[in-house]
Amino acid sequence: MSASALTRTERAERGLADLVAAARQALGDTLDSVVLYGSAAEGRLRSESDVNVIFVLNRFDAARLDALGEPVRVAQAAIRLAPMVLLREEIPQAASAFAVKFADIVRRHRVLHGSDPFADLTIARDRLVARLLQVLLNVRLRLRSAYVTRTFDDQLVRAVVHAASPLRSAAATLRELEGQSRLSARESLERIVQELGDPRFTDAVTHVSAARESSVLPPDVARQTVLSLIDLAGVLHERALKLRTP
Repeated sequence: MSASALTRTERAERGLADLVAAARQALGDTLDSVVLYGSAAEGRLRSESDVNVIFVLNRFDAARLDALGEPVRVAQAAIRLAPMVLLREEIPQAASAFAVKFADIVRRHRVLHGSDPFADLTIARDRLVARLLQVLLNVRLRLRSAYVTRTFDDQLVRAVVHAASPLRSAAATLRELEGQSRLSARESLERIVQELGDPRFTDAVTHVSAARESSVLPPDVARQTVLSLIDLAGVLHERALKLRTP
């Protein structure tokens, strides 16, 4: 089968197999594991999705990483690879500093090589709440900036697409902190919006999915979607504030 006939997921899987083989050869005994996370780990890749991979190392060796440089650049061009290089000893610190992101990694990851470095990862509740509030505030600030500075609909569509992942991850983290059943990030946001019962938010979430699929929204829909997402992030932020320990 020609490369052009492969689906996005099939191309990614082929590229990942080549990348893992190259990583094992280049990194040798410094490589603990290779972990795929995010939409690729769920089999939900879209045309503009990044393929997120973590190389977990037991020690940093610049010469070995130099040898991995070319395979990584090839994968960036071929499958939109977004690599992270992390020392195993740094995982607890990284999870504390970027609690929502690592909570999402725990929910959505697949080990491509080695042992699972996130199997027993526990993130402190207070760090999750604090980071959740930061993420939701950041989403609102970025969307407001986009609304003010971006003139054309396609620019606003990109802002909507970029807001999707943090909003979904925040929704999943929020539900888990509230003691609700675990759902995927996308399903978590959809469930919260369904419970809120506000048609603005229902429409916005529908438009987010459409924007991620096609990178296009009808005229003026993008602007209204940005405004609705600002308000939705605000509602989630208010809800997250209630989780803080007095």
